[in-house]
Amino acid sequence: MQPILAVAAMGGTIAMTAPAPGAAAQPRLDAVALVRGVPELADLAAVLVTSVCTKPSASVEVGDVLEALTWARAQVDDGARGVVVTHGTDTLEETAYLLDLLWDRPEPLVVTGAMRQADLTGTDAPANLLAAARVALAAEARGRGVLVVLNDEIHLAARVTKESSTALDTFVSPGFGPVGRVQERHARFASPAAARPAPLPPPEAGPVDVALVEAPLADDGRVVRALLAAGFRALVVDGSGLGHVSAATSQVLAGAVADGVVVVVSSRTSRGGTGRATYGYIGSEAQLIEAGVLMAGELSGRKARLLLHVLLHAGYAGEDLAVALEERSRV
Repeated sequence: MQPILAVAAMGGTIAMTAPAPGAAAQPRLDAVALVRGVPELADLAAVLVTSVCTKPSASVEVGDVLEALTWARAQVDDGARGVVVTHGTDTLEETAYLLDLLWDRPEPLVVTGAMRQADLTGTDAPANLLAAARVALAAEARGRGVLVVLNDEIHLAARVTKESSTALDTFVSPGFGPVGRVQERHARFASPAAARPAPLPPPEAGPVDVALVEAPLADDGRVVRALLAAGFRALVVDGSGLGHVSAATSQVLAGAVADGVVVVVSSRTSRGGTGRATYGYIGSEAQLIEAGVLMAGELSGRKARLLLHVLLHAGYAGEDLAVALEERSRV
């Protein structure tokens, strides 16, 4: 008897075609069309499909992700061996990470996409969908949370990022590398599944109420002040180096923390993450921590924003919030 594979489509380049010859691509293919384009899937499993949305990934909302999560849970509870979610690559790492925070089943949930639209010669869409299916059906993929599979590489959702806007090998895990590869039609992992933090409860469908801002050269703190004036009570600041901001911005952040705003500082570098006690000048990681700012560790600012959103919606505050953030910052 064939295993059951569930496939949920959420739009993106993998689902895009040109409405006319020479026209720019738009998301047009639903889950049925995507699966139909990969006939080899029928040899692997009985495939169940749904179309959550058909959007460019920059327009995907938390509610769309929660709908995919609810459907995926229902499918594995009804016997599916694994789930594949197709998604646009621009924000794929964020959707995958949000799903990973919430995924509470041992069955694999694999997110994939494509860098070349479906009607181009040389499109990577069918190969990526097939590779993702092989991983989702693999016994060795169980217990690893949400995985990202493109270009025959397998990445953990917490580590992966899109490095290039055009290359087929765009998804990488800086400082770590992939946890496995699809070779000779099989998913091969470099090591056993590691222990994962407990899943978090899903937030409500709605906007992410955490602001994300970068701290660039010659930053005078005006952008952060504008965000605070706009009503944000939680901020992630993508700092330089080990989690550094200007002296002016550090004063604004310290004042925000004193007023009850939750502030997390991440590093805009791709490897190494934030520190805790290397530097002690005004705007350094040590000074910010002393002022009550939290550090994102090895999480990118994009992922720290989502984690903070989920934790705050789950009721975390004070020391419990700091501990939960620390636990998940060591990706």
